[in-house]
Amino acid sequence: MNVRKLCVSALMTALLCVAAPFTIPVEPIPLSLATLFVYLAGALLGARDGCMAVAAYLLLGIAGLPVFTNFAGGLSKLAGPTGGYLVGYLPCVLLTGLAWEKFGGKIAADAIGMVLGTAVLYAFGTMWYCMMSQTPFVAALSVCVLPFLPGDAIKIVAACAAARPLRKAVRAATRKRDT
Repeated sequence: MNVRKLCVSALMTALLCVAAPFTIPVEPIPLSLATLFVYLAGALLGARDGCMAVAAYLLLGIAGLPVFTNFAGGLSKLAGPTGGYLVGYLPCVLLTGLAWEKFGGKIAADAIGMVLGTAVLYAFGTMWYCMMSQTPFVAALSVCVLPFLPGDAIKIVAACAAARPLRKAVRAATRKRDT
């Protein structure tokens, strides 16, 4: 990884850290823009570098920085009922990045990668929520998935629309130049 690409990865981590704490309170899972930046990390950086950017975000939060929803941080947030969504960011960015790498950034492939990533994210988060809160699976779906479908659909459309021009900028910024 060259220095320029490392800087872009760090920028994605920083954007995730800035966006994730601001939430719209929907109980028991708050609504945030974090998934938008998880999608963009995969679409712009690919699977490996996107995973590194998201893992850095998670490590910063686990270390205690207030980068998780509602300006929380620490291992207790990861171990709590919504921790599965945080863990689910990794397969979400991985699937988004793999779709971009495999299909060359076609909008339909980006969208499919993001939808599949979101499905895995929901699976991690909902199962974790069920285990931690002793909530039956069907009941958990009504509070952990259904309220978020419209917002995540909008975030996927926004990420797909932004990915193409942003990819060009990232490519230009990370291209090695002769000096």
